[in-house]
Amino acid sequence: MPWEVRQKDGVNLPQIGWWLDARRAQTRCFVSHAHSDHIGPHREILATRATASLMRLRMAGQRRETILEFGQPWAAEFGCEMKLFPAGHIFGSAMLHATTDQGSLLYTGDFKLRPSLAAEPCTPPRADVLIMETTFGLPRYVFPPQAGIEQGLIDFCRQALADRVTPVLYAYSLGKTQELLQIVGRTGLPVMLHAHGYRMTRRYAELGMKLPPFALLDTSAYAGHVIIAPPMSGQSEPLSWIHPKRTAVATGWAMDHGAIYRNGCDAAFPLSDHADFPDLLAFVDQVQPKLVYTLHGFAREFAATLRARGIEAWAIGQQNQMELSI
Repeated sequence: MPWEVRQKDGVNLPQIGWWLDARRAQTRCFVSHAHSDHIGPHREILATRATASLMRLRMAGQRRETILEFGQPWAAEFGCEMKLFPAGHIFGSAMLHATTDQGSLLYTGDFKLRPSLAAEPCTPPRADVLIMETTFGLPRYVFPPQAGIEQGLIDFCRQALADRVTPVLYAYSLGKTQELLQIVGRTGLPVMLHAHGYRMTRRYAELGMKLPPFALLDTSAYAGHVIIAPPMSGQSEPLSWIHPKRTAVATGWAMDHGAIYRNGCDAAFPLSDHADFPDLLAFVDQVQPKLVYTLHGFAREFAATLRARGIEAWAIGQQNQMELSI
């Protein structure tokens, strides 16, 4: 019997009784990472140690936790063996590999093939069925070389400080903030973090990640520092007192025209914790699946791209456009 895959506020594998990254409360759910759109108040979770720890910071309540190291086999019910593999998205992010007599299945959650300074390297295993995230699933999303992005961020901060202006980098408090800290802090530039990012970064350090020095954003002593803060902070009262400042946002959507204006910033850098289009294709090549389900972002378009390459692929929960050869 082939794998049955359902999707509604998360992915469901009914044959083995597990949900994947569900947002509504479920009896059992694999949590790939601790971003708020991938967690829920579940009765039981399967996750890495880092993800479970970060999830405790973000969601109150009691839950049963099954913690696996990367590559550690775990015998679940219904004759299913599960293993977790690094996803490269944020610290502790994992892909789920499940094997039964129906064959093997890999669920990616959010992932990135490019090396990250604040996440374990992505190591995709082979699988018969692949359920993959496709946020940047259009050919136009090809990120520039990583070294150039990092140097651009460093130069932006150094120039602002040389001009006696406070550089403010907007990024999500979990994952992107810590990567920016690694990029900027390793150069010796002093860094202050908004309270949300500071809390998450301290947990990273407690979990064993080596980080450059950082401090909590201080209203009276921020001058001469690089500030890293969540994107919404730039539009609300908490950072209005930083003056003068020069702002930049770090996001893969910086590839889109007008990103600077949409984010209300002086600059935008395409630093992403997701795979771009070439890496999505490379990922499929590495996994070598017989069947692919695409999820999130440009899922329908990327599924069509794979079918054009001779791979059976379908966007979960979407109307799939069939191609007819004339």
